[in-house]
Amino acid sequence: MRILYVCHRFPFPPRRGGKIRPFNMIRHLSREHEVTVASIVRSSQEAAEGRGLAQHCARYEMGRVYDPVQALRMVARLPTPAPSSLAYFYSPDLARRVRELLASERFDLIFVHCSSAAQYVEHAQGVPKILDFGDMDSQKWLEYARYKPFPASIGYRLEAHKLMREERRLASRFDLCTATTRAEWETLQSYGTAVTSDWFPNGVDSDYFAPSSEPYDPDTIAFVGRMDYYPNQQCMFEFCSHTLPRLQAKRPALKLLIVGADPPSAVRELQKLPGVTVTGSVPDVRPYLRRSALMVAPLNIARGTQNKILEAMAMGVPVVASRAAAGGVDAVDQEHFLVASAPEHYGPLILRIVEQPPERLRLSQEGRERMLSNHAWDKSMQRLDQLIERCISSFGAISAPRAADIEAPAPRETASSQ
Repeated sequence: MRILYVCHRFPFPPRRGGKIRPFNMIRHLSREHEVTVASIVRSSQEAAEGRGLAQHCARYEMGRVYDPVQALRMVARLPTPAPSSLAYFYSPDLARRVRELLASERFDLIFVHCSSAAQYVEHAQGVPKILDFGDMDSQKWLEYARYKPFPASIGYRLEAHKLMREERRLASRFDLCTATTRAEWETLQSYGTAVTSDWFPNGVDSDYFAPSSEPYDPDTIAFVGRMDYYPNQQCMFEFCSHTLPRLQAKRPALKLLIVGADPPSAVRELQKLPGVTVTGSVPDVRPYLRRSALMVAPLNIARGTQNKILEAMAMGVPVVASRAAAGGVDAVDQEHFLVASAPEHYGPLILRIVEQPPERLRLSQEGRERMLSNHAWDKSMQRLDQLIERCISSFGAISAPRAADIEAPAPRETASSQ
């Protein structure tokens, strides 16, 4: 098949959550199909690094956008019914290239990852279309509204309701819609669009994120995540303010590693607290996890699957997570990881691991086994293949190729600029 794959972040290198899922889909689909990828880049560095995707697909299209321009596009939508967040991911030049591709070539399937990218192909007809929402972003904005101060909370709530209407409208323009977790799928189902929907999970590279024989420090715990992301910032401020002092009162040598790129000054200020280290960007998170007794994921705002939890568990590093963060992981509380239902629960659960080596070993082994059995990319991709087959079969016969397919093939790779 010839597949046009459109996503909201250029999916290479796959170092962050928004790139890991689409990259693994593209790599998998390219083993048997001809995949053309279309997405945006936000810097020359991202464009240069993104060229490595050529090894994993037939070709790609890049649309360069500039954040100041995108900010103006978002502001322009504020007084309109249209969600501002979709403007952040819109490139006129990429939209033009996608239109040209659809006009000159025949694709057997259009696959979109994230509702923000659906705007590029929502009007395409005569070809089966799948929209993988991944996470239902409207629900994330509703959570932001709960934690942001007034009047920002009003803005996030308004954007959430705008985006909810848009998600419902976009879903109705596709032949199959998917999500990352059962909970996200249930939100999608609640829209009542009558469009077929399903879900398939994120996976983890269990060979790369593998256990180590290196000794760990029982007095070190870690948090891993991009620190320019508000939910990560918010949970670390709260954890360092409330939970960490109580832990250190019982275990004075306890240390916290906050590992993640682009921490703002407010996050860096946390280093002034006893035992706290803020690393900033690191080339490899694995050494930090390996030396830690556990990873904590106390997120109050969490949608979909937290890849950092999958990666830690695959490495045999026990995880203590919030109920919200744990919801996207196919694992069982007390068996494969520990889940805190309230802020005051983190301390006892963390101490249970750092003070009881046999319990840490049990969680390490059980967590790793669960990742191998329930969050393996090959099994997730088998489920994706079944969904694609179902979509194409229900759509009907694939249209015949047009002359333009032979007369005007697209170049192997093109980088558009705004």
